[in-house]
Amino acid sequence: MPSPDFSLHGAIDLGARQAAAKKQQERQAAAANGGDTYVVDVTDDTFNTEVVQKSRTVPVLVDFWAEWCGPCKQLSPILEKLAGEAGGRWILAKVDIEANPQLGAYMQQMGVRGIPFVAVVVAGQLMPFLNGAAPEAQVRQAIDQLFDALRQEGILPDGADEQGVDAGEPVAEEADPVYEAAETALAQGDLDAAAVAFRQILEKAPQDDYAKRGLALVELSRRVQGHDTEQVLREAADHPDDAVAQTRAADIEMVSGDIDAAFERLVATVRRTAGDDRDAARAHLLGLFDVLPADDPRIAKGRRALQSALF
Repeated sequence: MPSPDFSLHGAIDLGARQAAAKKQQERQAAAANGGDTYVVDVTDDTFNTEVVQKSRTVPVLVDFWAEWCGPCKQLSPILEKLAGEAGGRWILAKVDIEANPQLGAYMQQMGVRGIPFVAVVVAGQLMPFLNGAAPEAQVRQAIDQLFDALRQEGILPDGADEQGVDAGEPVAEEADPVYEAAETALAQGDLDAAAVAFRQILEKAPQDDYAKRGLALVELSRRVQGHDTEQVLREAADHPDDAVAQTRAADIEMVSGDIDAAFERLVATVRRTAGDDRDAARAHLLGLFDVLPADDPRIAKGRRALQSALF
């Protein structure tokens, strides 16, 4: 099946919007009658509140889907079932990309070429998680492995791994308007506005790790815009000594969540090249380090590999 085209210049399928609104009303009615409150439908307008802000207290899995997508109809019921079983350990947020073109465009900026696609948002940070449909047992295992990894890296919100939370309760939190503006712009794919907000934060606090990571993510997103993932990776495979081709491929791997592969690719490029090409690969790798938290163990591993390649 051909990959869907998300760049529709803001066109909105009104039928999809009406269907999404109906589904949301049905979920709200079920929740009001004591039903499942751990599955929510989010829109371009509510993504920041229902996903980004809520992820500061509980992990949120985001299911990007569309009515025409057959595999989505296989995966979505599985995710909804597992969300109910989790009892608030994590929340499932559903995004109909036909009714919410801004979020669909954001997917494209991340290098995602098709649906179903599932991301995880923890402490305000979005990371790719699942591509494509899979059997229930495999999805369940993937989610268990995800939480094991989040726990080991120490990035789960406080208490989120030990008890569920009431997804119907609002998060009582005073958000800094500049941080909120940056998060909203990033979630909506407005890279220019996000860059402005992150730079405002850094002007006041140059060592702010969140803002540095946010700005690095914006720059990464800008670089991958318009790239054809398969073509970029193919060119990198065909030209292993081309530093530009390798840095482009590393960017694609980074936004796809294959962070180790991105780092290993650039370290290998440093080993194979010399002069300006070697410097460019080294500098690009250091720039990708900025996308992750400073204490991420993959950065330490990458720095050791880079030092070995240089000396």
